[in-house]
Amino acid sequence: GLVAKGSIDGEKIVLLKPQTFMNVSGQSVQPLAQYYQIPAEEIIVITDDLDQGFGSAKWKNQGSAGGHNGLKSIITYLGTKNFPRLKMGIDNEFKSRMKPGDFVLKKFTKDELSNLPEVFVRAEKILLENIKHLR
Repeated sequence: GLVAKGSIDGEKIVLLKPQTFMNVSGQSVQPLAQYYQIPAEEIIVITDDLDQGFGSAKWKNQGSAGGHNGLKSIITYLGTKNFPRLKMGIDNEFKSRMKPGDFVLKKFTKDELSNLPEVFVRAEKILLENIKHLR
């Protein structure tokens, strides 16, 4: 995976963008967590969510995979469901006309693309509010 290191308010962070297929993300997450000795409850997974409208964001401290194959893989490789996640909504009017696998791989619409900066600001706010509780 692609790795970047930095800090937030003096706290060291490691970012990972797995270069595996999404459905086997755990193959990338688990070795990184082991190498840096990061406990599962301090690993934040940012994922798409078919059940939320585009642009929404929801924080969960733990939970099941909810049908998301990437989360299933991470749960399998970490051996626990006890890690926080930021679920980003991607549902729109086209979802009902497509197979889920095709829908998640489609490009954003022009309207969605123009709204991404606002979506990222909202996600950043939720992320920063919740990581305080992990320390």
